[in-house]
Amino acid sequence: MRLVTGVAVRVKIRIRNRATGDTIETSALVNSGFEATTRKLLIPHKLATELKLWPPREVETKKFGTAGGEIGMPVIPESIEVKLVLERDMPWIICDAVISFLEREVLISDKLGGALGIVIEDLAEGIWRHREDGYETKRQTYPPQYWE
Repeated sequence: MRLVTGVAVRVKIRIRNRATGDTIETSALVNSGFEATTRKLLIPHKLATELKLWPPREVETKKFGTAGGEIGMPVIPESIEVKLVLERDMPWIICDAVISFLEREVLISDKLGGALGIVIEDLAEGIWRHREDGYETKRQTYPPQYWE
């Protein structure tokens, strides 16, 4: 038996600030444990600054449950658009930006992952496909990108 460590499903996405049009491409971790009632993308503070999302004119702080306990993070509702970077053009999906001063990696919530059409095929091996791909399509995970 082969022991695989440090593998997760990461996808390449483009993030666009809806107010300014600033766009950045990055990898993002698909986190099915990031349960949300609306589409949310957790963005490290450094990336939020580069996208000109931070500091915002107005912001609300919401509490999120984490493995380390409950934490408050700023949420900027419907402030960004996200799309998968594939060999074909994909639609932009509007979502909330959650700004983290602790996390270094972009995290996709369950609702946003579903809206983007991400289907996890093998979590241990980092294999995924898009909902519109054929069942034979197996996409490999991307390396992590840290915003520090």
